[in-house]
Amino acid sequence: MAGLTENVMHRQDCSGCEEYRDLSRRQFLSGSTSLALAGMATAPAWLPRVAYAGEHRSDRDVIVSIFLRGGADGLTLCVPHGDNGYYNLRPDLAVPQPDSGGPQAATDLDGFFGLAPGMAALAPAFAAGDLAIVHACGMREASRSHFDAQRFVEVGEANNPSMFTGWLGRHLLSAPPLQPGALLRALSLGFAVPRSLIGGPQTLPVPDPGNYDLAGRPGTRDARLAYLAEQYAQVDDPVRAAAGNVQATIDLLAAIDFENYTPGNGAVYEDNEFGRALRAAAALIRAEVGVEAISVDLGGWDTHDQQGPIDGALNGLMRVFANNLAAFHADVGSGDKPVTTVAVSEFGRTAAQNGSLGTDHGFGNCMFALGPSIAGGQVLTQWPGLSPGQLFENRDLDITIDYRDILAEIVQNRLGNPDLAAVFPAYAPVFQGVTQ
Repeated sequence: MAGLTENVMHRQDCSGCEEYRDLSRRQFLSGSTSLALAGMATAPAWLPRVAYAGEHRSDRDVIVSIFLRGGADGLTLCVPHGDNGYYNLRPDLAVPQPDSGGPQAATDLDGFFGLAPGMAALAPAFAAGDLAIVHACGMREASRSHFDAQRFVEVGEANNPSMFTGWLGRHLLSAPPLQPGALLRALSLGFAVPRSLIGGPQTLPVPDPGNYDLAGRPGTRDARLAYLAEQYAQVDDPVRAAAGNVQATIDLLAAIDFENYTPGNGAVYEDNEFGRALRAAAALIRAEVGVEAISVDLGGWDTHDQQGPIDGALNGLMRVFANNLAAFHADVGSGDKPVTTVAVSEFGRTAAQNGSLGTDHGFGNCMFALGPSIAGGQVLTQWPGLSPGQLFENRDLDITIDYRDILAEIVQNRLGNPDLAAVFPAYAPVFQGVTQ
């Protein structure tokens, strides 16, 4: 029954190791659709504000969570050009230092770190103080298995098979709605709810919110909706509420008119899956319908061979990420509708290149935090170094900042939820100064 509960395979667009391809086949996720009933009225065109919920609370941010699935190479995304060990380990894959000149050079950020050419679109947000990059971060208990590492990051705890809910789902469970009476609190812009959102109330997976409807022939749609309402009116909640809510959710998303959405501040999204997802996220946020958490995936980062950090596959993927994230920031990052965006990956890549001009599963990585209330313009790190004797297990960037420190600080200071014991029950975070 479309629109009620979806158990579908989470699509990935990654190449590389067999373990990751197997993960793509095995990673089944489910999402909660027990939403509260609400009456809706449709509107035929884009509305700058569709306030069906209670009054929007401007003291809490909406969070957009981006997962870079496949193990993104943080040493390319944010280049430690001031560490000679980086160039010794990657004679063919290193991004040239900023002072080398030319289009292949890194864009300097602080004299030590820089952005690869494919990431250059994010340099203005960094210069404006809205983008912080956290380097040498991760989870020390992490695994080099995609399947395990992704679960650890999204659950917020390692090696605990009994922990099923995700950190963002637990945040939503332990915090009141951003808008009282909101029909939809969280949305995954994909075919399933990611594990980070599992357990969150009023959460749906919708890959294309502009085309959210019952599956089947259009000519029988109204009859099928009437059938659902009649058949499920006699059963108990939460099934009755979920069935009765189908039409309300369809009407809510239809009222936003995603197709005719006009981005703000001249922002231009690329016509690819990630760009369309961020464009839809911006439309949802600017509509102020009560959505307070949005999840987006970008796969393809498992670069075991022919990595191409300058003019190959990795460069192209970085451009998709950076160009569309920069457009999203221009669209909704002015601060009138506070939004914080975080981007993480399950692990980094090996510090040294391999024999196939790629990199293998590593350890420490970088993550991104973007928004008007982020203490940006800094690469936040306790840099461990890339020289012999400084590498984790003699092969990887070490981890000196736990990614949960960053997420917990955002949860408390930007999402207005002080109950960090509920969000990260097995971890005591140490704030790192990523928020203002």
